[in-house]
Amino acid sequence: MEYKNVFFQKEDKVAVITISRPKALNALNTETLKELELAIDEIANDDQIYAVIITGAGKAFVAGADISEMKDLDAMGGRKFGNLGNSVFRKLETLEKPVIAAVNGFALGGGCELSMACDIRIASSKAKFGQPEAGLGITPGFGGTQRLARLVGTGMAKQLLFTAEIINAEEALRIGLVNKVVEPENLIEEAKLLAKKIVSNAPIAVKLCKTAINRGMQMDIDTALIYEAEIFGACFATEDQKSGMTAFLEKSEKCFKNK
Repeated sequence: MEYKNVFFQKEDKVAVITISRPKALNALNTETLKELELAIDEIANDDQIYAVIITGAGKAFVAGADISEMKDLDAMGGRKFGNLGNSVFRKLETLEKPVIAAVNGFALGGGCELSMACDIRIASSKAKFGQPEAGLGITPGFGGTQRLARLVGTGMAKQLLFTAEIINAEEALRIGLVNKVVEPENLIEEAKLLAKKIVSNAPIAVKLCKTAINRGMQMDIDTALIYEAEIFGACFATEDQKSGMTAFLEKSEKCFKNK
């Protein structure tokens, strides 16, 4: 499949995915979602990529799902489109490599949902967030009703969903929707600096941290702690654990090999 609306490049151990449909403010149509899925699959199978950054081209991160494609759908078509978006975003969310959303502009509807499927969100001071679907006669369909409540709490999620309100980056930071707000010209550099910090650590340990959080959030605390103990123990079978602890004790340079 040829990429038309999604581009990604590798820089050191970091992949940067850019959504680029400038005439549609990077809105997600079926073609773009399938291209994004292909990019995620390529990254998942590349052992030389340890972290991912997702951003948008131009003045939008992703302005939403493509309304021109959705307008004439029937119930079955809407369900199919929603299932596609959900499957792609879930694949992103469960990708073993950490994903940073560098939100450069509008992150509305499907764009906000895309950012929430990432592990960490850094926003430009010009970014806008919201789930305006109720104003269009629909509900969020790519995980918005579920991830938003998990990130900001049910009360705030309901307020944003019921009112279809669009909020700025500072408000998104205040309610816990984003991790950090930076000036637009510093956004990608900040995301790359964060990615660089992540990839300086043991890749297996980082992967297992992500898995433990994602799975543990679906478990009761006692079951989650048992799972944590299992992966904690598994780390001691890796070369990276031996290297990391030896370097700490000997005050020498760490050398992680993802083994």
